[in-house]
Amino acid sequence: MLEEVERWLGRRSWSVADRPPHQVLAAKQRTGQTISVVLPALNEEETVGDIVSVIRHDLVEQIPLVDEIVVVDSGSTDRTSEVAARAGARVVHRDEILPRIPAVPGKGEVLWRSLLVTGGDIVCFVDADLREFSSDFVLGIVGPLLTDPDVDLVKAMYDRPLAGSAGQGGRVTELMARPLLNMHWPQLAGFVQPLGGEYAARRSLLEQLPFPVGYGVELGMLVDALHLVGLDALAQVDVGVRKHRHQDGQALGRMAAAIYRTAQLRLARGHLVRPALTQFERGEDGFEPRTYSVDTEERPPMVEVAEYAERKVA
Repeated sequence: MLEEVERWLGRRSWSVADRPPHQVLAAKQRTGQTISVVLPALNEEETVGDIVSVIRHDLVEQIPLVDEIVVVDSGSTDRTSEVAARAGARVVHRDEILPRIPAVPGKGEVLWRSLLVTGGDIVCFVDADLREFSSDFVLGIVGPLLTDPDVDLVKAMYDRPLAGSAGQGGRVTELMARPLLNMHWPQLAGFVQPLGGEYAARRSLLEQLPFPVGYGVELGMLVDALHLVGLDALAQVDVGVRKHRHQDGQALGRMAAAIYRTAQLRLARGHLVRPALTQFERGEDGFEPRTYSVDTEERPPMVEVAEYAERKVA
């Protein structure tokens, strides 16, 4: 490992216990910064309500740390919106945000659009499929942004059990993202969960970043933030254990393809020979091919969007 990364691990890797709630709240009150929590959601009625309820109880009612909880529904066909609203979130539908630009499917699309419907100086993203959720996920990753003005982005790190086995989750991370980062962006090799969906950043950074519309958003954001603000402005915090719904192998393959494409663009900004991935499923007549398009679109930095600039002026 690079000496720079070893030093970074000692300076920019913490535990949630390093900043107790009273210290984080005092920093918020001293600096006057506001915090938005965003949950991108697609058919998450089983889990989104519990997550919102925990954040609201612990970090709004018990400790006035979070200023708004926003669930951005990206086209759910279940009761996600209803459950989230009943739990105390403000629910916004993806297609209602920036209607001038037709929305495309993808997590990154939702995160990008969320900047237009939130107001926090710090924006905290949390996946909506987490089980046994703890507010430590939010407390841990916003803490350094409130206490250390030199930190611009904080990723959560955690254990990811799979089928009862510790450390076996995060298969796309281990098979795709970690090798890519170690080989091409070794400064980022110290991140335990580079693809994790729980992270917080200053709005002033997020609005300058392009957003891959799909699953490549986390890797793209990390790489772009490194080039924009440098390694020392990035950090990670141990928040314990993350439990969530695991994807099947073919879904993971599509995620890996999107992540590879995101990395390829950042390596060379080259031409994509074939922005598609063919996988196989056994049918009545043997293995049948299924071809999926790989996300090839990225949204520009939000500061380049006229509606966002007009909102800031207003």
